[in-house]
Amino acid sequence: MRLQCIIALLTLVTVSYVTGAEQNKHLFILSGQSNMLRLNPATSFTPAVESAFGTDHVIVVKDAEGGQSIQRWYKKWKLPAYRSGDLYDRLMAKVNEAIKDKQLATITVVWMQGESDATTKNAPVYAASLQGLLDQFRTDLGRKDINFVIGRINDYQSDQEWEMVRKAQVEVAEANPHTTWINTDDLNEGKKDANGQKIKSDLHYSIPGYKLLGQRFADSAIKLITRKPNKPDASDGK
Repeated sequence: MRLQCIIALLTLVTVSYVTGAEQNKHLFILSGQSNMLRLNPATSFTPAVESAFGTDHVIVVKDAEGGQSIQRWYKKWKLPAYRSGDLYDRLMAKVNEAIKDKQLATITVVWMQGESDATTKNAPVYAASLQGLLDQFRTDLGRKDINFVIGRINDYQSDQEWEMVRKAQVEVAEANPHTTWINTDDLNEGKKDANGQKIKSDLHYSIPGYKLLGQRFADSAIKLITRKPNKPDASDGK
């Protein structure tokens, strides 16, 4: 009888441990175009969030595609559509598989995109599209408290359309709860790219630049989860 009680107790502890491990998961969804595609989360982002919350409590899902407009993610795109929302569907298929049978404590979306819209005359509708995409995530994931970290496109160009997208990203971030933005203007200068060439004011970032990008994303995500700020601060590279 005593042995049976011990076995029952050990079973209860094991079940409780497994159940606890499946709870309190922090989901991080990384998406966007080429600068997100070139970001390797394992270099800086994932280690940082795992250090903050524990390896067993972190789920990182990344899906990105270079050179794409936000319409490939936002399904209610107002202008003539080209495969609207298909990349969002691809992303969410990965997300749904990763979170199956898991309970989520928090959800954070990390977004690095906008260069294509700044060069294809879509800038005037970018703010509404980005806001719509944030709302789309909230609706489809069934939570209003989703955190969003938006990477503002860098200063590669300075024309009206480019600046319109940069401004839209900041305005949307500052108008939404649980949302912030990071600066990337210093990540495309003076270091070598993946081909060993020194870059200067490039569309893309240097090798150290991508590592710093991941760290900034992680730092901002951790702050949103632990302190829920809605304004950027200097430590995020702004």
